[in-house]
Amino acid sequence: MTLQDSPPAPAPSLDDGILKVLANAGSGTLSAPEIAHALAPDGDWHGLLMPIRRAAVALALAGRLVIYRKGKPADPNDFRGVYRLGLPRHD
Repeated sequence: MTLQDSPPAPAPSLDDGILKVLANAGSGTLSAPEIAHALAPDGDWHGLLMPIRRAAVALALAGRLVIYRKGKPADPNDFRGVYRLGLPRHD
């Protein structure tokens, strides 16, 4: 089996991509469009907005990220409008 015959590496999951972008942002928060741009800089990032929201809810419920609304943590099951995402703070 040569390098050309080997299967391509699996694409990272959206969850992993979101968490990686947030980790690179440090202790700050990012909006869904900012994350979408980071994940698909040359592609159609608009198509990622709803999948990012769904993944963010699941990640927030698992305690892996925090959804912020007006600068305060929001209930992942009940938030509307503009939101930002950040990694949990360990203060």
